[in-house]
Amino acid sequence: MSIFIDRSVRVVVQGITGTEGSFWTKHMIGIGTQVVAGVTPGKENQQVEGVPVYHTVRRALREHPADAAMLFVPPKFTVDAVFEALDAGIRKIVTIADGIPLQEAIQIRRAALSCGARVIGGNTSGVITPGVAMMGMFPYWIERVYKPGTIGVMTRSGSLTNEITAMIVRGGFGVSTLVGVGGDAVPGTRFAELLPDFQADPATEAVVIIGELGGTMEEEVAEALEAKVFTKPVVAFLAGRTAPEGKRMGHAGAIVTAGKGTVKGKIEALERSGAYVADRPSRIGELLQIALKRGA
Repeated sequence: MSIFIDRSVRVVVQGITGTEGSFWTKHMIGIGTQVVAGVTPGKENQQVEGVPVYHTVRRALREHPADAAMLFVPPKFTVDAVFEALDAGIRKIVTIADGIPLQEAIQIRRAALSCGARVIGGNTSGVITPGVAMMGMFPYWIERVYKPGTIGVMTRSGSLTNEITAMIVRGGFGVSTLVGVGGDAVPGTRFAELLPDFQADPATEAVVIIGELGGTMEEEVAEALEAKVFTKPVVAFLAGRTAPEGKRMGHAGAIVTAGKGTVKGKIEALERSGAYVADRPSRIGELLQIALKRGA
């Protein structure tokens, strides 16, 4: 099994005729994703990689029922594209756009929560179940890094994801599902909201969290562990531990406010809740081995 995406999930790609949309649609299909239709206003009757294109999501779904929407749409159009997908009844959405206006990101999250939908992103590489399906932008050499396995991954950092996933593989493990929640200040989905999905997935034995300074998502995971919402082993790596105090990082979400969001505070909260925290990426595999052995 997996969470969010597998070969049974039918995907409509919004922005499919653009450079990014057409390129990554090809790779999504190549790994096994069931892309049933594309949407670009004004481009109906075209095809991309054999996928028919329609003016609107509703027109696409009339001919090709779909469960999920993958958005390759510029940030200023993302809110409208998300609302269009939600209005058409789609409840799984991934958007890669970096720089969605803050107020619109809030509107997207509020709308998704109100109708029981899940939006992943923005500012994310997407979601992948290795060897099965993906929604997003994972490099052509993913087969060397994203091996199928039993470790769920949640990440805020696109740049660290490949490195740490490679450490998971080096440790003798593979990935069940990887979800990039994104690095924006208001992601559509937060770490703790994904924990029940990984808890219910029999194919996931443990979860690795790739976090960073700023925000409170990692502290929310610690609270969920203490409340026994998630009972499987958790291993984490947090970027930004060497950043000068008060320094803002590149991600919109990497901002320390009201005394919360420091790497030190996150590490203390996670370790107090029973999670294992790696001081460097190369220790991820070792800590997974320890955590799984103790949890057996």
